[in-house]
Amino acid sequence: MLSLIQKYNVPGPRYTSYPTVPFWEEDAFTEQQWIQNLKETFKISNHTEGISLYIHLPFCESLCTFCGCNKRITKRHEVESPYIKAVIKEWRMYCDLFSRKPNIKEIHLGGGTPTFFSTENLTLLMNGIFETANKADDYIFSFEGHPNNTTKEHLQTLYNLGFRRVSFGVQDYSPTVQQAIHRVQPFQNVAKVTLWAKEIGYTSIGHDLIYGLPFQNLKDVVDTILKTKSLMPDRISFYSYAHVPWLKGNGQRGFKDEDIPQSDAKRQLYEIGKKMLLEIGYLEIGMDHFALPTDEMYQAFENKNLHRNFMGYTASKTEVMIGLGVSSISDSWNSFAQNEKSLEDYYTKIEANKLPVFRGHHLSQEDLIIRKHILNLMCHFETSWKEEALFFPDIYGVLENLEEMEQDGLLIIEDDSIKVTDLGKAFVRNICMAFDLRLRRKAPQTELFSMTI
Repeated sequence: MLSLIQKYNVPGPRYTSYPTVPFWEEDAFTEQQWIQNLKETFKISNHTEGISLYIHLPFCESLCTFCGCNKRITKRHEVESPYIKAVIKEWRMYCDLFSRKPNIKEIHLGGGTPTFFSTENLTLLMNGIFETANKADDYIFSFEGHPNNTTKEHLQTLYNLGFRRVSFGVQDYSPTVQQAIHRVQPFQNVAKVTLWAKEIGYTSIGHDLIYGLPFQNLKDVVDTILKTKSLMPDRISFYSYAHVPWLKGNGQRGFKDEDIPQSDAKRQLYEIGKKMLLEIGYLEIGMDHFALPTDEMYQAFENKNLHRNFMGYTASKTEVMIGLGVSSISDSWNSFAQNEKSLEDYYTKIEANKLPVFRGHHLSQEDLIIRKHILNLMCHFETSWKEEALFFPDIYGVLENLEEMEQDGLLIIEDDSIKVTDLGKAFVRNICMAFDLRLRRKAPQTELFSMTI
């Protein structure tokens, strides 16, 4: 295993989309075509599967140095109200494009820190969304909570607004690691919010853990998993720390490169953590995710309904996902559109009554086929081109690139399909890269992605 890690530990995408953002054809993108594609997909999907909303709430009171998200650091809570009003205005611009009221199946509040916002402003946000929308019968609302500032009032208010899923950012319980990543939060804080959520009635509570953080060692991972076991959240994400210090302003230069566990040592942290999680009773789903058998995410994996988009893994699929707020990305299945990444530019467009989109990509027919194969691999660990609609001429080149991975035991190639082995699950990003025709045709000359292992 260790030699395989050394062999395959290369920079690669996490594949929350295909094509990945660095390979979007921005010059060919037009907002007019994006709107047309969105309207056409909406007509079909709104009454069948509904639509999803991702709402980016970017404010944080302090900077966590492991974070690569778009955020604005401030302790001034007067920024909340103008932002909520701007997001609601953006949403109504989208609603004006549609021929009927949207049926919202999924909402996810991400950040930043959604629980930076007061319960009053979160209520205004949700009420503003549903003044012009309906809830689908089987809706799923989720949010990310910071254990240090999530109050019981936050949890109760959002529960009353329809939220049943919450994920808490834990990362690691080691004081040394927490100090290095500027995210000091005692176990007691995580335990408190987790038990509150259970008491209130949340049906899926998640903990986000990270391996490969600065100064993190095996003892830290074992301690973190044991503490997690005492709380038994319904699902766990156990992510690889993405060290991308070249991204402007992401705060990842607060420690030295040599402080970060490398390749084999880093992967050992994951393997030990994974072994403990499986022994506790969690089951592996998708990439770096684990869930109890009773959780809807595991059931979606078993039923082959698991989906992956810009929100990460979801238990159901919608072809329309609208991203609201600064830097959010929308998806009409055949087009992507990203909002302005600067808060000031975002506000400028909203005030001018313009959608705050600044770039995007229209998917070609080839893109759509490759997107499906990568989704199959990321969500189900297998894919097939038996159906004519999933065949593409370059499949033979892809298979040639996968032959060595097959020899290494990472996958099984059959006549018209491939299946990832248990050993290969750790390398699923590498397997997807063989299908990534845009990456193969135009390899990046600069650092774009974190390491795959």
